[in-house]
Amino acid sequence: MTPTILIVDDESSIRMALQGILEDEGYRVTMANDGLDALSALQKEIPDLVLLDIWMPRLDGLETLQRVKELYPDLAVVMISGHGTIETAVKATKLGAFDFIEKPLSLEKVLVTVHNAIGMSRLKEENASLRGMMQERYEMVGDSEPARLLREQIRIVSPTSASILIQGESGTGKESVAHAIHRYSPRCEKPFVTLNCASIPEELIEAELFGYEKGAIPGAASQRKGRLDLVDGGSLFLNEIAEMPLACQAKLLRVIEEHRFERLGGNRSIEVDVRVMASSSSSLENAVKAGSFSEELYYMLNVVPFDLLPLRERREDVPALIDHFLEQFCIRETREKKSIDEEAVELMQSYDWPGNIRELKNIMERLVIMSPGRVITVEQMPDAIMDIRLPHKLDHALEVHSLREAREEFEREFIIQKLDENDWNITRTAEAIELERSNLHRKIRSYGIDMRKR
Repeated sequence: MTPTILIVDDESSIRMALQGILEDEGYRVTMANDGLDALSALQKEIPDLVLLDIWMPRLDGLETLQRVKELYPDLAVVMISGHGTIETAVKATKLGAFDFIEKPLSLEKVLVTVHNAIGMSRLKEENASLRGMMQERYEMVGDSEPARLLREQIRIVSPTSASILIQGESGTGKESVAHAIHRYSPRCEKPFVTLNCASIPEELIEAELFGYEKGAIPGAASQRKGRLDLVDGGSLFLNEIAEMPLACQAKLLRVIEEHRFERLGGNRSIEVDVRVMASSSSSLENAVKAGSFSEELYYMLNVVPFDLLPLRERREDVPALIDHFLEQFCIRETREKKSIDEEAVELMQSYDWPGNIRELKNIMERLVIMSPGRVITVEQMPDAIMDIRLPHKLDHALEVHSLREAREEFEREFIIQKLDENDWNITRTAEAIELERSNLHRKIRSYGIDMRKR
């Protein structure tokens, strides 16, 4: 999209000169004679940048700048003046001006400043968008009592500096909880840095966390900063901390207690302001008993414990999670808004979700991408979920009044499942269930199975 620039100057010659320069560079230009005209123009259209003269009648540039920033705080404004002083420039900067250009105008200076100001505005927009996406990605979704209590616990501990230990099965959302705590803490504008102890070779975890000096380890041709250097002022999340070597655990304990560390091969003590959060899919209490995890570190981390329930123990949250991921992926993949029918939701709610929320999220992403229509149906569910239909239907069959009705109910559902497993291809399905193709056709007609659902 072509950036728009509003030029505000009471000298028509300056306006026309700037207009010519900027339009030659591909910008779209609008103009205003003074501050009051500029405020009126902004009510109709918000540009990407304002070039604002300081000395103007009716409403001067500094007053205009103040009003613009009150109304549109994120709008980039560059001040222009032929009688500029250091005092004026400082005041303009304090009021929120991006830069200050003196007259007579330098073509090169104008173009560089305009490019930088618009680039900075775009960067701020992207950061805001990414922040919104991150908040959506790590939102705590669910209406169950466990979900409500989890949100309340996050609300209480976020403003503190307490260390956090998050335990739960793989896929239960441990990293999401850590992100949420950071987002609602006073450290939210500082870095959130993750180190996955399970994905890094044991001998490299210490180097990744603390960094190293030149020559400290094989291949270390220069100094390298670690995660602790990057996280200063923010939050460090150590995923699967049970995989951290004992020697590294002892050094981490000092970081939490004294807020200082040394790089590998170094002797300079580096101060660091960091909040440590850790997670584990296995029991750290058992690891302490087995001698593979430091008891001191366990108690230091376990100031505020979080124990996340598996999804099978909070099934009432499945519909809300389905809607959340459905909306999220439709937006991300620029697909038309989809819905999911009630039978499919009930089936997913009956599933045990061994991969927990992560598994549900991955399945919803696949359904959004692969489902051809606007409504996701039972027939589009993956095999793992479809496999629970037959026992469910068998229970239903047991409720009928005769053996014949029960057999027919079971046989109908069996044929539907096998058709779905074979992409509704009658020949392949007949071979799979060892039935003549003509007999399968007859049963499909007899049971009223709709082949259009394929």
